[in-house]
Amino acid sequence: MRRENNRERNKDHIKARIEAGPPPGLLLIENGRADGWMQIGPRGDVPEWNNRGRVSAPVEDGDAGDPEVWAISCFFLRPSVRRKGLSHQLVAAGIKHARLEGARILEACPISHSKDSRSIGLFVGATRVFEKAGFKTVVERKAGRPLMRLTLQSP
Repeated sequence: MRRENNRERNKDHIKARIEAGPPPGLLLIENGRADGWMQIGPRGDVPEWNNRGRVSAPVEDGDAGDPEVWAISCFFLRPSVRRKGLSHQLVAAGIKHARLEGARILEACPISHSKDSRSIGLFVGATRVFEKAGFKTVVERKAGRPLMRLTLQSP
C-alpha cells in the first residue's frame, strides 16, 4: 500500500522500476536543469489507473495488463517554465518514446477545465494538449475528465 511506504522504500521501488525498464517517465531538461517530468509507461505499471471506480479505468478488460497499452498519467513542470508549451513537447516526446518501446495504444485522462487559478488539477494534463497531439476521447465517466486514446500501431 502506498501509505505504508516511506522515503527509502519509495526510492528503492523507483530504482528497481528504472532498472527493470522501460523508464517510468521522461524528464524535460533545459540548461542542465530538470524543468519538467511526465509519467509514462505500460498501464499495468500505474495500478491506480486500473481501478474500476476511477475515470481512468480500462475500457477493455484486457487493457489493464496488456504491455502494449500505455498511459500518460501525470506531469510536473516548474512554475517558472509553465505556459511555454512544454506540456506539448513532453507529450510529443512521450508518443515517440511509447512507439519505440512497442506500445500499440497510448492513453491519458486529462482535465478539461480547472477552476483553480493555479491549475493544481492540471497535474494530469490539459485535454487540449492531448487533442492537439491527436488523442480522441474514448469515454467520459466524469464531466471534464475524458479518457483519451491515441492508436500508435495496428494490433
